[in-house]
Amino acid sequence: MIILGAGPAGLTAAIYLARDALNPLVITGDLLGGQLTLTSLVENFPAFPEGILGPELMDLFKKQAERFGAELLYDRVTKVDFKSKPFKIFTENSQFEAEAVVIATGASAKLLGLEAERRLMGRGVSVCATCDGAFFRGKDVAVVGGGDSALEDALFLTKFANKVTIIHRRDKLRASLAMQQRAFSNPKISFKWNSVVKDILGEKSVEGVVVNDLKTGKIDTINVQGLFVAIGHEPATEVFRGQIELDERGYVVLKEGSMTSVEGVFAAGDVHDHRYRQAITAAGFGCMAAIDVERYLGLR
Repeated sequence: MIILGAGPAGLTAAIYLARDALNPLVITGDLLGGQLTLTSLVENFPAFPEGILGPELMDLFKKQAERFGAELLYDRVTKVDFKSKPFKIFTENSQFEAEAVVIATGASAKLLGLEAERRLMGRGVSVCATCDGAFFRGKDVAVVGGGDSALEDALFLTKFANKVTIIHRRDKLRASLAMQQRAFSNPKISFKWNSVVKDILGEKSVEGVVVNDLKTGKIDTINVQGLFVAIGHEPATEVFRGQIELDERGYVVLKEGSMTSVEGVFAAGDVHDHRYRQAITAAGFGCMAAIDVERYLGLR
């Protein structure tokens, strides 16, 4: 039994499977703890009324999985063979075989590629409005993007922020017409068209963003205390191409429960879920995958 990925989905699956004496091997990939390790305070995960730091939360996941006997391998998967059983997993340093596999490699937010973006991540820069919106009560924020996700984030942020500026590189949005109408009619939302973010100001927290008007070349500074990047997500599924069914965006397609197009290969979390993308839903999917694995192996 092998689990690929060590975020909330992968480690929850490991907790369930290890507790039921299946001795799962968890191949962590590059980022033990997944995207939560890039966040600061997490206030919407149940059982932590005062909130908890993302890395601290994921360390608790890890300790709980290890307590029941899960083994964590700090390695990266380079190739898989799901064409025949046992399934073969190749890493940079080893090769493994398994009767069942849970894919929980997650998805990462696309970023702007600015040095300040990573330096200020969790300190005013965010890729999850649902996670961090409440920290910006009464503040001015900006959202980068022009699709449904960007407008959903902007509309959600109006519950807390004083003003929301949407920065979009084109002169029209890609979002659905209904979503556009909601955004245009919201008095808290304004738009910065034909513009890209060139820099993020601030040393310890966001103090503003520098934007470049692509039509006029004019450089402006927008005074905001938060920047939400909503330009899409990238599922970590490249290694599975040609082995299981993926949709047009690269997300894993589920057939029944958590089963993929290959019987015995399951998926959990953001690697297939492009709608909710929350730690609690990823953990729930990890639970579901573990139970499905046990049923598949005839242990339930």
